[in-house]
Amino acid sequence: MIPTRRREFLKASVATLAAAGLGSSVLAEQRDDPSGIPTRPLGKTGQRVSIIGIGGYHIGVPDEKEGIALMHEAIDQGVTFFDNAWDYHSGGSEEVMGKALATGGRRDKVFLMTKNCNRDYEGSRQHLEDSLRRLKTDRLDLWQFHEINWDVDPDWVFERGGLKYALEAQKAGKVRFIGFTGHKDIAHHLKMLGKPHDWDTVQMPLNLLDAHYRSFQKKVVPECVRRKIGVVGMKALSGGVIPKELEISAEICRRFTLSLPISTLVCGIRSRKELQQDIAIARSFKPLTEAEIDRLLSANEEPGSDGKLERYKTTRYGSAYHFRQHGE
Repeated sequence: MIPTRRREFLKASVATLAAAGLGSSVLAEQRDDPSGIPTRPLGKTGQRVSIIGIGGYHIGVPDEKEGIALMHEAIDQGVTFFDNAWDYHSGGSEEVMGKALATGGRRDKVFLMTKNCNRDYEGSRQHLEDSLRRLKTDRLDLWQFHEINWDVDPDWVFERGGLKYALEAQKAGKVRFIGFTGHKDIAHHLKMLGKPHDWDTVQMPLNLLDAHYRSFQKKVVPECVRRKIGVVGMKALSGGVIPKELEISAEICRRFTLSLPISTLVCGIRSRKELQQDIAIARSFKPLTEAEIDRLLSANEEPGSDGKLERYKTTRYGSAYHFRQHGE
């Protein structure tokens, strides 16, 4: 017999997956696409995106020629969501992505997102100018405040003028939608959601370990679904730790996260083998059953209980730029 605490936990987790009582589930609005990769709505933006996306950090790892070839193949195969950030590889990721999108009308085939690492007005303006130049485009589909990982970050974004500039850039047509990201603590996300702004998207780590420690899927996802904010998932493999240390396949990890009410899952892809693997998972995707979810969560309650396998939550992890920004 399942103990009461665990039974209540599993019930809450399944309710999150179904977005029970929170309006229609994003999964119910998933649609097939001629490319073979399903799409889902991105919150209330009116846009649809592929259920998997290209992670900007990892696409900066291969040499430039290989990275460009990977992005071209991804677009040809129906991947439309492209992730990046101002600080990835000191701007190198944005530069190689810009080169990949600059030919063959590819920029118009993708939903392009990058992230602003600054918090104040002038710094945000400079970061946007840098990103637009590197990405060889005149507009971003989505601009997100990156790494809301400190308790002061939500206050800084509002008090120092970062959001003020983002709204001006949106009005000027340089940015279509505005969101934020973070991987450290649900408290920071909830504080950002409590601020007086109607966010378009929120990006967060979501995997089968997250359910057991500082759980974004239990605390943040339902609030986003309730408010029709597009959820962008990341770290489905916990940086590769889950397949390596718990011997759970990448396919099961991806399927678990895609079974949550998210719009898209950013995937770290560094090779053609990884790209083909993730495209195959997306094309054949079927949500996990309640029984499968129950087994996965139960089996991984102990290893997930203290956050040690989600190192981005519990160790000094993240952008050196942001640590300097906070005097650390």
